[in-house]
Amino acid sequence: MTAKRPANPLALAVLGLLLEQPMHPHAMATVLRERQLDSAFKLTTGSLYDTVRALVRDGWIEATDTEQLGGRPTRTIYRHTREGQRYFVEWLDELIREPSREYPKFLSAVSYLGVLGRQRAAQALRERAAALRARAAEGEQAYRAAREEHQVPRLFVIEAEYAQAMLQAELQWVSRTAEEIEQGALPWPEAPDA
Repeated sequence: MTAKRPANPLALAVLGLLLEQPMHPHAMATVLRERQLDSAFKLTTGSLYDTVRALVRDGWIEATDTEQLGGRPTRTIYRHTREGQRYFVEWLDELIREPSREYPKFLSAVSYLGVLGRQRAAQALRERAAALRARAAEGEQAYRAAREEHQVPRLFVIEAEYAQAMLQAELQWVSRTAEEIEQGALPWPEAPDA
C-alpha cells in the first residue's frame, strides 16, 4: 500500500532533514536557509508548519520529544515513522527515476521572446545573465560554507551541485542567445506595421 503523497514539495525537504536527525520546525527552517534550499522550496513559517502537520496527520512523521530553551515557547521535535521512512524512499525513487513535466515561467516567457524586439530581448537576456551569475556565486559560496565550515557530507548537499549545474547551463544558453541576437545571427520577425 502506498501512502497519500504530500501535495507540497516542501515535504521532501522536511523528510530529507529528518533522515539526518530528529528536529523541530524552527531548526528545519534554519538548516534549509543555511543550505539555500529556500530557493528550491517555497519556505514560509506557515507553509513549513502546515507541511509538518500534514505529514503527522498522514503518518509520515511523529512527534518524539519537546524542548524549551530559556523563555522561548516549547518546540516539538519530529522524526520519521517507520512507515513514513519507507514511503519517503518509495516517493524519492519514483521522483528520481521518472522525469515529470515541469512548467517554469521562463520557458513560457522565452517562447514569446520575439515580441520584445531585438534590442529589448538582448537587453533582457543580458540582465537575466547577470542575475544568474550573481545567483551562481551565492550558491557556490553557500555550498562551500556547508561543505567546509559546517562539514556537511557531499551527499546531503548534492542538490546544490545540481542547482549550480542547471544555473550554468541556463547562463550559457541565455548568454549565447543574447549574443546571437546582437550579432544578427538569430533570424527575427519583421516588426508589424503600426
